[in-house]
Amino acid sequence: MGEAKEEKKLSIPEYFMLGAKKGFYITVELIAPAMVMAYVIIMFLQLSGLMPLIGAALGPVMGIFGLPGEASVVLLAAFFAKAAGAATAASMYAAGVLTAEEATILFPACITMGTLVGHFARIVLVCNVRPLYYPVLLATPLIDAVIVMFLTRFVLAFYL
Repeated sequence: MGEAKEEKKLSIPEYFMLGAKKGFYITVELIAPAMVMAYVIIMFLQLSGLMPLIGAALGPVMGIFGLPGEASVVLLAAFFAKAAGAATAASMYAAGVLTAEEATILFPACITMGTLVGHFARIVLVCNVRPLYYPVLLATPLIDAVIVMFLTRFVLAFYL
C-alpha cells in the first residue's frame, strides 16, 4: 500500500515567483512571437507598397465603421495578437494614418477579436471540439468586433 505524498505548502513569495515564471513563459513563448509576426506582416505591407492597395480595396467596408481602408491592417494584426493590433493602431496613429477617433474605434475590436488564431489553436483544437462548431467559434469574436466598433463609433459621436 502506497503512502500519499504530502504536498509542500508554498509561501506567498513562492506563489508570486511561480506566477511570475508562468507569466514570463506566456510572454516569451506565446505573445511575443505573435506580435513579431504581426509586426513583420505590417512592415511588409508598408514597404512593399501594398498598404495603399489594401486601403483602396477595403475602404468601402471599413468606411461603414468610419475608418479608412488601411485600418483593416490593424484588425489583421489583432487577429494574431491583441497587443499587436493595439500597437499597430498606435503606430498608424503616430504616423498620421489614423486619427485618435479611428484608433479608439479599433482598440475595443482588437481586444474583443484579438489573438483569435492563437486562442483557437490553444483552446478549441487542444480540447478536441467537434469540427462542426469551428465556424461558430471563429465567427463569434469577429461578430463581437463588428458590434463593438459600431458601439464605439456611436458613443464617440456623442462625445466628439
